[in-house]
Amino acid sequence: MTAFHATRRGLIGGAISLGAIAALPACKPVMSGLLTSADAHPADYPTVSAVEFMGRYLSEKTDGRIGIKVFAGGQLGNETDTLEITSFGGIDFNRVNFAPLNSTEPMTLPFSLPFVFDSVDHMRRVVDSEVGDEVLASMEKHGLIGLAIYDSGARNFYNARRPIVTPEDMQGLKMRVPASDLYVAMVNALGANAVPIPFGEIYQSLAQGVIDGAENNWPTFLGERHYEVASYLSLTGHLLTPEAFVMSKIGWDKLSLPDQALVREAAKASVVEMRRLWDRRVTEAMNTIAQSKVQVNEMDQAPFAALMRPVWDQFVTSSEQKSVVERILAMREA
Repeated sequence: MTAFHATRRGLIGGAISLGAIAALPACKPVMSGLLTSADAHPADYPTVSAVEFMGRYLSEKTDGRIGIKVFAGGQLGNETDTLEITSFGGIDFNRVNFAPLNSTEPMTLPFSLPFVFDSVDHMRRVVDSEVGDEVLASMEKHGLIGLAIYDSGARNFYNARRPIVTPEDMQGLKMRVPASDLYVAMVNALGANAVPIPFGEIYQSLAQGVIDGAENNWPTFLGERHYEVASYLSLTGHLLTPEAFVMSKIGWDKLSLPDQALVREAAKASVVEMRRLWDRRVTEAMNTIAQSKVQVNEMDQAPFAALMRPVWDQFVTSSEQKSVVERILAMREA
């Protein structure tokens, strides 16, 4: 029994899953037709655009025999729900952050560690290497075929109370985190108080003082208008957790070998497109925030990273995970 089965006890585990299934077009043979893809990001997000690019790529290469319909904005449910549906073959493709995969496949956890990547270039070198291939391959036993790894950018802390330049500045701050044990441990290790609340409640919670701050990437800080209620942004770059693009193994097994090769080719091409769109989006967000009243603070990341060693030790427990971490660190530039 996989972790998906154990945590939800079946595909029809809740109303969202039922609604997601109802929203899907009638089932068609995978060999021919419009395949489905889920994404929690909004319709204009780089990952959504990249999968749409992949759909056009497949359509052109197959004279319209295969295409992709992307259901963006969480139309088919949250990432946990859509992962389960994908593993059962109810959705063909899925873009998901690595964090929800951590409890299912331990080999995905090293990519989620704070400060394991020291730059975007470092992260991309790793995911484009054999390490990335091995992590993607580890998902197959859970009913998922790992096809590509996308960016989700450097995550930074922002808050409404004061500049954060040293870890001491985080003492006592109530910082929103996703519902993740790793995120909670990271924020608490920095001296702040981790407050897990849903993503959609961040703006209101900041405005009402329920939380003091949160953390996310540049496009989200701008796009969700968090800069209106958080005047201090600190370039901690504590996480560069990438995102996975996967296919249902049930659907994959219905493909011919040439079509499987074509899907991998199209997924690889979509990574190039995604990065082009992502880099442009980050630059636009940085330029816009620079013209706002937000105080952007740079700092030495080393004192923050030094506090993460106990967090790494808590979550990296197997020899396989430790090997991945060692190889990631070895790919840093001298």
